[in-house]
Amino acid sequence: MDETKIKELVRARYGGIAKGEQANCCGPAGCCDGGDAGDVTRMGYSEAEAQAAPESADLSLGCGNPQAIAAMRPGETVLDLGSGAGFDCFLAARQVGPTGHVIGVDMTHEMLARARANAARLGAANVEFRLGEIEHLPVADATADVIISNCVINLAPDKAQVFREAFRALKPGGRLAISDVLNTAEMPAALQADPDLMCKCATGAAPASRLQAWLAAAGFVDIRISEKPESRDMIAAWSPGSHVEDYVVSGIVVARKPA
Repeated sequence: MDETKIKELVRARYGGIAKGEQANCCGPAGCCDGGDAGDVTRMGYSEAEAQAAPESADLSLGCGNPQAIAAMRPGETVLDLGSGAGFDCFLAARQVGPTGHVIGVDMTHEMLARARANAARLGAANVEFRLGEIEHLPVADATADVIISNCVINLAPDKAQVFREAFRALKPGGRLAISDVLNTAEMPAALQADPDLMCKCATGAAPASRLQAWLAAAGFVDIRISEKPESRDMIAAWSPGSHVEDYVVSGIVVARKPA
């Protein structure tokens, strides 16, 4: 698929999920938790975190917990790439406190509407949501202390551009903390051509070596990419019988913009 078709597919699918007009893209188990819908503890969140955000903000569309690796501090500005219904944004808002600020960016109108409704319900004055593509972030240069993202960059057709934009949006010394899906072996053509597996965070995944190269080319330093082999059982539930878990794995990506 070309870039336009990929974006149309992703926007339509996630818009439907946001409105409740169709099931989670990976079925009732959730896109990337592999268990009961809404059970984000399977992705590394604590029980306290699971209870802290509105239930309507948790659509089980992630593949990890970027909160655990971002080390956010009071007063910081956080930028969430592909913020969905706002789950990670609301957790980040608790960490940065009233003197901090959280900006969620999403390209899906329906997700933004849901996130903004959740923010109003919470009275979250330090959180805002902006319409935009993560390849072209609607923020000024040197805006964020921290950039987080949860199982979204794999959906972007031009990942190198995403990292260039992330570098631009970070303040000097700022950091990137991402949970995403990594490609570990060449995927058969039949799986690569399956549009459902695109939505399910599988066919768009890139290998760690390529992510490393893109991040370095963008200017990042202290790049660390690690796989979570235990996630293969979770991934097998996305598309039972396809053996997609033989080709992708959940992982974490951290990097820093030089001061």
